[in-house]
Amino acid sequence: MTFLRRFLDFLYLASGVLAALCLISILSLIVAQMLARWIGEIFPGAPSYAGYAMAAASFFAFANALNRGAHIRVSVLLNAVPPGPKKLLEIWCFALAAGIAWYFTYYAYWFVYWSWKFKEVSQGQDATHLWIPQSVMVLGGGLLAIALTDNLINVLFKGEHRISRDIVDQAHGE
Repeated sequence: MTFLRRFLDFLYLASGVLAALCLISILSLIVAQMLARWIGEIFPGAPSYAGYAMAAASFFAFANALNRGAHIRVSVLLNAVPPGPKKLLEIWCFALAAGIAWYFTYYAYWFVYWSWKFKEVSQGQDATHLWIPQSVMVLGGGLLAIALTDNLINVLFKGEHRISRDIVDQAHGE
C-alpha cells in the first residue's frame, strides 16, 4: 500500500509541476509574441497556444491544489458540525465531488474521441487538431477524480481526508 500512496502523491505533485510549466509556457509565448512584434514579424497562433496552456495549467493544477488545501471548501460548516455528523458530511461531499469528477472525465473522454474521429481543427491561424488541447481535460479531470476518490477512501477507512491546510492559514492560527 505504501507504493500506491507514494505513486499517488508523486502523481499529484507531477500534475502541479506540469501546471507550473504550463504557466511558464504562457509567459514564454507572450514574450515571444512581443519580440516578434518588435522586429516586425508575426507569431501566428500564439494567443491560441497561450489559451491552450492556460486550460492545461488549470486542469493539471486541480488534483495538486485539492490535496494542498487550495480549493474552496466549506470549512465553516464542517468545523461547526460535531465529529460524528462531520464524517458523514465529508463522506457525502467527497462522494458527490468524486462522482461529478468521474462523470465529467467520462464525457470529456468522448468529447475528445469524437474530435479526434472527425479530425476537428481550430478555426485560428494555427489549425491545431483540437483533440490535442482537449485531451488535457481528460487527464486533469481524471487526476482530480482520482484525488477525490483517494480522499473519499481515506475518510471512509481512516476517518480523515488527506487535504493539508495551507501554510498561510496555519500562520494565522485558523
